[in-house]
Amino acid sequence: MTDTEIEITADLVRDVLQEQHPDLAGLAIREVAGGWGNQMWRLGDELAVRMQRMDPTPELQLKERRWLPVLAPRLPLPVPLPVRFGEPSERFPKHWTVMTWVPGEPLDHGSISRGAHAADTLAGFLRALHVEAPAEAPISTDFGAHPRNCTEAFEHFFQSVVPDDIAADVRDVWEDAVAAHAWEGPPVWVHGDLHPANVVVSDGTLSGIVDFGAMFAGDPAWDLAAAWLLLPAGTASRFFDVYAHADEAAIRRARGLAAMKSLSLMLMGQNGDRGLPGGKPHWGPTGRAALDRVLKGV
Repeated sequence: MTDTEIEITADLVRDVLQEQHPDLAGLAIREVAGGWGNQMWRLGDELAVRMQRMDPTPELQLKERRWLPVLAPRLPLPVPLPVRFGEPSERFPKHWTVMTWVPGEPLDHGSISRGAHAADTLAGFLRALHVEAPAEAPISTDFGAHPRNCTEAFEHFFQSVVPDDIAADVRDVWEDAVAAHAWEGPPVWVHGDLHPANVVVSDGTLSGIVDFGAMFAGDPAWDLAAAWLLLPAGTASRFFDVYAHADEAAIRRARGLAAMKSLSLMLMGQNGDRGLPGGKPHWGPTGRAALDRVLKGV
């Protein structure tokens, strides 16, 4: 059995807790649906255990351990904070982390009914996050590039799932993003992977942000794409008004990245419909709805 084939069960989680943090081993353990690179387990009412699963290296977890305690104090929404570290052992040869639990329902299983409030909340969160990052902050090789450097990924998603009736419009949005000026400011902190499974909602609005494994210092447009990926139709303009720091080029880059990310969600949905590993059938309609919002503009 290879590392990636290790079955993570409640008994395994309890065993590694007993080995390394025995004072937590008596708390109730419940699996959290979803997750791919890491698998989440509720631990009591206020904690969760993040178990490295398909991620080939522990880099993403180690990044969260290092930087979330730095970022969290100035962020206006709850984020998961690492409170205990689990190291590889004979029982489980990968990293795991005990985090604070962020209450709410993932947006890919919930909805936003208070669109204006959610737009204001997201804008306030990103204004607080998007400050100049220190020189030692991580830089990403997978996220953060100008759209012109992401053409291969875009073409893969485009050729795989774009509907014929909107293909020309989607390509126009992408080519406009490719033509936009690059980010000229200092590298700022960026979440990098804001999509409906990585935010939580309650009472009809955003109530928390999770999964910072992709975080990096770079172009904020990668987060600004969330104006279309997360918010209801008709609220992107309000979001950008409240955010107040995005120039025309940033909005163009963000809109193109939102198109690419929408297609990615649609491909994950298609993979789920086909029963492929990691596929998520309910992401298909989510991605198509986001793409429709992208095409309507700001």
